[in-house]
Amino acid sequence: MSPLPLPETASDAAPKTAHGRRIAVVLFNLGGPDRLEAVRPFLYNLFRDPAIIRLPAPLRQMVAHLISSRRDKVAQEIYRTLGGGSPLLPNTEAQARALEQQLWDIGTVRAFVCMRYWHPFSDAVAHDVKDWEPDEVILLPLYPQFSTTTTASSLKDWHRAAKAAGLKAPSRALCCYPDEPGFVAATAKLVRAAVDEASQHGKPRVLFSSHGLPEKVVKDGDPYQFQCERTAQAVVKALRIDGLDWVSCYQSRVGPMKWIGPSTDEEIRRAGQDKVPVVVAPIAFVSEHSETLVEIEHEYRHLAQELGVPYFVRVPTVGVEAAFIQGLAGLVRQALTRASGGPVLCGTGLRLCPAGKAGCPQAV
Repeated sequence: MSPLPLPETASDAAPKTAHGRRIAVVLFNLGGPDRLEAVRPFLYNLFRDPAIIRLPAPLRQMVAHLISSRRDKVAQEIYRTLGGGSPLLPNTEAQARALEQQLWDIGTVRAFVCMRYWHPFSDAVAHDVKDWEPDEVILLPLYPQFSTTTTASSLKDWHRAAKAAGLKAPSRALCCYPDEPGFVAATAKLVRAAVDEASQHGKPRVLFSSHGLPEKVVKDGDPYQFQCERTAQAVVKALRIDGLDWVSCYQSRVGPMKWIGPSTDEEIRRAGQDKVPVVVAPIAFVSEHSETLVEIEHEYRHLAQELGVPYFVRVPTVGVEAAFIQGLAGLVRQALTRASGGPVLCGTGLRLCPAGKAGCPQAV
């Protein structure tokens, strides 16, 4: 839906009504290479981020160069499987357009897509937002669970870019929404269909799979694991399936450090030993990309077949599911109407994370 033009009348000088506001919503995600030649620089950008590799700048750049060089060929094969590039950007653009349609009644709304490690970068998007001249800016990460490695990194880079661009409009950010009802309902709908399919082959085990993190990051106060488990619990509650066999687990480990667990591949091995069907539900990803379409769909499916898992189902990401988009729209409305809470708002309306989660922005 295209933004409605503002009327060019003398009334524009008067205080704007709710319907006259120009509201920019910036959707954040990690991004992905759009062609095979972009794989290596994308990886370099990823591992150069101090939120990912927590080393002094010169050493971090050396490590980023080494990792991106070594992983380039393997990663290119992954993206070749996807047709030569990541589908993340077009998927996110579709979510942006769907969100605009949900917010037609609150003013002139335009949703901008901003990626962390590949185009469109924060610098370009901040200039686009400034040129659009919004009255307010809502920063909405497409990471339902907060982490210092994702949401915090994206918002930090955005604020740098917005300052450099001279963007003056007031902004508010949503830090997390791990159990937002629309997100949970959309996820539960997709999981339920997968469970019904797998149940034709026995009682299935549902693996709620999230991207992993080094254990040290979580021990230092990052609330991500707590929030992922909260999402899994909320979806299980929404499913209302008596005696559901499920576990929260983590995928995509990189490097020699100890990562949070259990790992998704370990849980597939356990399912093979128990001879139970497996449903893998990605709950920290809201758009399809290499971790869902290759790691889960191809690598984990192949592993399950090798290990004798009776049946394997990958649950799609929520994408543009109506309940999920409506939930995002509700978060935007909440951010626009909340009278207090500072520049960073928790999607629950209250501080979500328990004491000791120093990485939570509400703890500051």
